Amino acid sequence: MNSTWREPFPSAGPAAPAQAGAARPLDVIFIEGFVGQTIIGIYDGELHEPQPVGIDLYAGVERARACDTDRIGDTIDYGVVHERLHRLLREHRVQLLEAFAETIADILIHEFGARWVRVKVTKPRKFGDVQAVGVQIERQSTDADTPRDRRSPGPARHAAVLQLIGSGMVPGKR
Repeated sequence: MNSTWREPFPSAGPAAPAQAGAARPLDVIFIEGFVGQTIIGIYDGELHEPQPVGIDLYAGVERARACDTDRIGDTIDYGVVHERLHRLLREHRVQLLEAFAETIADILIHEFGARWVRVKVTKPRKFGDVQAVGVQIERQSTDADTPRDRRSPGPARHAAVLQLIGSGMVPGKR
C-alpha cells in the first residue's frame, strides 16, 4: 500500500489570490512568522496570563501603484500593519482564534485596502504533542469595503498628500 500524505489546505503562498476569483492579478504583501503575546481562549487557564500567538498574513492588492511610483503611500505599508497587529494584541476582547483572525482580515480590508486576505493564527505548543493549533481564513473585499479606491484613499495616501502640501505642492493644482 503506497500512501502519500497531503496537506489538508493549500499552501499559503502568493499564488492564492488568483484562486480568489479576482478580475485582475493581485500583488501580495505579507508578514510571516509574527509572534506576539495576548490573552485569548475559553479555558480558565488561558484567561489570566498572556500566551504566545503566531500570525501569518497575506494581503492582495490590485497591481500596486508603488510598482510605478516607488512610493510607500501607493501600497500597503507592512511596517504600519506590524504596528497595528501589536495594538490589536493589546486591545482585542475576543476569545476564539477564529474571531481574532476575522478581526485581522477586517483590518486589512477596511483600514489598509486589501482586496483579498489570508490570515493564519496559531497557538504554538498548545498541547505537548502538537506543534501548533489554529485557524486559517480567507476573505475578499467588495468595492465598498476598500478604502484604496478613488472614492476613499487609505491612511498612507492621506499622509503622502499631507507631505506634498507641507513641501509647498498642492495636489490637483497646476
